[in-house]
Amino acid sequence: MKKLWGGRFSKKTNEIVESFTESISFDCRLYEEDIDGSIAHAKMLADQQIITSVEADKIIKGLQEIKKEIEKGEFEFRKEYEDIHMAIETRLKEKIGDIAGKLHTARSRNDQIALDMRLYVKKKIETIHLLITNLQKVFVEKAEKYKDCPAPGYTHLQRAQPVFLAHYLLAFVEMWERDKGRLIDCFKRVDFSPLGSCALAGTTFPLNREEVAKNLGFSGVTQNSMDAVSDRDFIIEFLSSLSIIMMHLSRLAEDMILWNSYEFSFVILPDDFCTGSSIMPQKKNPDVLELVRGKTGRVYGSLMAILTIMKGLPMTYNRDMQEDKEQLFDAVDTVEKCLEVLVPLFQKTEFNVAKLTEESKKGFILATEIADYLTKRGVPFRKAHEITGKIVAYCEKLKKDLFDLSLLEYKKFYPDFDSDLYEVIELKRAIGAKNVTGGTGEKSIKAQLKKWRKKLFQ
Repeated sequence: MKKLWGGRFSKKTNEIVESFTESISFDCRLYEEDIDGSIAHAKMLADQQIITSVEADKIIKGLQEIKKEIEKGEFEFRKEYEDIHMAIETRLKEKIGDIAGKLHTARSRNDQIALDMRLYVKKKIETIHLLITNLQKVFVEKAEKYKDCPAPGYTHLQRAQPVFLAHYLLAFVEMWERDKGRLIDCFKRVDFSPLGSCALAGTTFPLNREEVAKNLGFSGVTQNSMDAVSDRDFIIEFLSSLSIIMMHLSRLAEDMILWNSYEFSFVILPDDFCTGSSIMPQKKNPDVLELVRGKTGRVYGSLMAILTIMKGLPMTYNRDMQEDKEQLFDAVDTVEKCLEVLVPLFQKTEFNVAKLTEESKKGFILATEIADYLTKRGVPFRKAHEITGKIVAYCEKLKKDLFDLSLLEYKKFYPDFDSDLYEVIELKRAIGAKNVTGGTGEKSIKAQLKKWRKKLFQ
């Protein structure tokens, strides 16, 4: 097949080079963005009287027909097309003749792919933003269901302080809200059209770049043609946001994998989202969560790959940048699949209230309440901390818990202990009293749930 750029060359491309350099096998998924960009470009060329309106109409009609062919699976993406741009332009020439060649007036594949990638990233930001919102809704509903259920809170994977399970679940809702904020912020920097930058220097044709940008839904146009064709910051930033999303999903997965173990038994995962062992009949493995945890590294890899690809490139466009697409596509697919599978998984997930409540009383987990009790009675906190530490050591020696000590025993360590201490170390009362903004107290949880209900469900 004769290349559309082949006038300079006396020999056709070596077949091994053609196979090595082609990107059509993966950038074919940009067909919609590429055709939309071409239609907007053709309309602008006609409006600027660079081509005639009749020519533009033929080009646009041909592009729309090609789009339908692709959607119906009737379009063959062959490696000799090189990339999605050449594939569509070649097919357009087959349909409408040499007029197709006018579409590439005042345009380069350099600004064309920059446009396609920006359109794609914008679309995927919106999709992933919605998927995160769906997962947030599930967790808010779970938090409402388990708002009175105690759960042991951990630091250093050691029993720290009890919380309501709702507080734990809403922590992830907060994380995902920051993730959405990063996506929105990234969107602002993606939202500029590079079309009209051409190869790197702009053009002498009287383009209306703002018209094209508006028709394609951009808020404006890029301001430096060299930067526009060589910029992949928006992909790096997007992948960074996706990596943080996956980090949050992985932390959740890690907790649930631990909580699903016999040693914890805090969570009851749905059977249809778990797998078994080929040799051990009793096993119920949290494979979905393990894969989410594992796929996090895959997304990190995509981010590091593009950072590495870009770090040594001279200005402006270099073919190295073709390597951005597979990394971006794989990361997007991975994040979308993880978010999609976690929504139904957690809709069906239940928590072992009895076990969580029982474990929330163990491990001297209310020791801080005793230290606070003393501090509120005028004991300096460091002294109160020391007294409480001695009480814990005493309990460990006698194999007792804080609830088991008599008031007389407590008074051995501090004479002004009173019977109201037992109210302070009553489990739900202790958790429910932490009503500082953002705390795990009953009023705080109620306020958090009200906030998220208003934000996510209205």
